[in-house]
This record gives sequence, structure tokens and C-alpha cells, in this order.
Amino acid sequence: MEYLPIKNGDVGLHAVAAGPEDGPVVVLLHGFPEFWYSWHRQIEPLSAAGFRVIVPDQRGYNLSSKPVGVSSYAMPELVSDVIAIADQLGQRKIFLAGHDWGAAVAWSTALLHPQRVAKLVVLNVPHPSVMRKFLSTRPRQFRRSWYMFFFQLPWLPEALFSAFNFRAGSRSLLRSSRPGAFSAEDLDQYRAAWSQPGALTAMINWYRALFRTRIKFQNKTVRVPTRILWGERDDFLLTEMAHESLRYCTSAELFTFASATHWLQHEEPARVSELLIDFFRA
Repeated sequence: MEYLPIKNGDVGLHAVAAGPEDGPVVVLLHGFPEFWYSWHRQIEPLSAAGFRVIVPDQRGYNLSSKPVGVSSYAMPELVSDVIAIADQLGQRKIFLAGHDWGAAVAWSTALLHPQRVAKLVVLNVPHPSVMRKFLSTRPRQFRRSWYMFFFQLPWLPEALFSAFNFRAGSRSLLRSSRPGAFSAEDLDQYRAAWSQPGALTAMINWYRALFRTRIKFQNKTVRVPTRILWGERDDFLLTEMAHESLRYCTSAELFTFASATHWLQHEEPARVSELLIDFFRA
């Protein structure tokens, strides 16, 4: 495993890279409140299968740049980072996978730049149109997404998240996951990432930007071959949204995990790796 610096204008992305340099490129995008380490159990299997695996800290997270201002975290900016990775590696098309916020960025990249994505895998986040629809029409989903509204407040979310050595952040991972999904060593890794100067505000600014900037997709249909993986015991997102997302894709399949939560790649690492490799190889 090596470290690869990525540049997108003034934004620098810290990324982990593994696998043969001439292998097909797979980009793995993490979500909140994680960083590249979210995918640490998938890197070796994918690189051993011959893929060039690139796993960035997305902007605002861990060792990547943390540009000032909420607008820096609007979806077009986040998508531009993915395209910058492909450009820097000289790739016309990449294989793209994302979890949580990383899945939202992956969906949007496939919608805005379908010509740059060979295949798409998303974990436990629905198509953006489905998310918007369920937030506005399903009270159960609205209640599950309460934290998104709380994160609109200034400074208070950061203060509560970081208090007592990030107790709230650690508890949120432990309480919403299967026992054993996150080890004490894992949580130490996360606390170190959350402790980076400016990281918490930048991470939460993703949610603030979501509410302040609307992205209009010319076409809401994903025309890239897509595989959706979904842990059905997700505390944050209704499984119905995974099924509904299939209707927004020209070619998609859904794999559900009855005993897994939102943190799917941590709880079912071998199966997730297998589904990624099989799909990207096909």
C-alpha cells in the first residue's frame, strides 16, 4: 500500500493506492464520519485480483484539504474530485464504488459524467431522487434523518461530536453497527482522523451544503451498469429506498444482507469484496 497525492485545483486529496499500476482503476469513496480506512478490508482483495485501487480521504476528511466555506462541499465540487482522480491517472473510465456519503457522490458522478464511469457500486444510500422523495413523503425516513437537520446548526454539532474524546462519534458507530464491527483499534484510527485541524467542521459542512445547494441532473436515470448492496438493519435509511432506486437505473441489480447494518463493508467484508470483484471483472 502506498500514498498517492491527488490535485484538483487548490484542493489536495490524500489517497491510499494499491495493486498493479497498469491494472483497471477502482476508486472507493468513504462516507461520514469515516475516511479512507472505511475500505481497509477491501483494498487487499481488490488489489490481489489485479485492480489498481485508489481510496481517497474525500475533501474535508483526515489528511485531505479542508477548504473554507460551506459552498466548497456542494455536490458538484465533490464530484469534481472524483473526475480529478480519473484525470490524474489518465483514465477515460473508472470503476467506482461508494458507501454512505461516498455512495451519494458516486451516484452523482454517474449521473453527471456517465462517460467516465465504467461500472457503479453503491452501499446503503439510495439514488438521490429517491432520497429526496422519501424525505418529503415518508415520516419514518424523516425521523431517521433527524441528524441531517441538527447538523445545520452552527458550531454545536462539532462541540457535541468532539466532547469527551469524541464519545458521541464513537458511540454513534458502535450503537448502529453489529457487535464487533468496529474494534478499539478502529475507533482510535477514527479519533485520530477526527482530530485533524478543521476536520469536523469540514465533514459536517457536507450536510450543510446539501441543504443550501440543489443540484439539477439533466437526466435522473443512471445509464451505467449498477450494483446496489444494502444492509437491511440500517438505522438511518429504509430498505424500501434500495428497491425504489432500481427504477432509476437502466441496468441494476440489488443484493441485500438481512443481518447487516449501515456499516456493510465492515460487517460483511469478504462478501462485499467478492461482489465488487465479480462485478468489475464481468
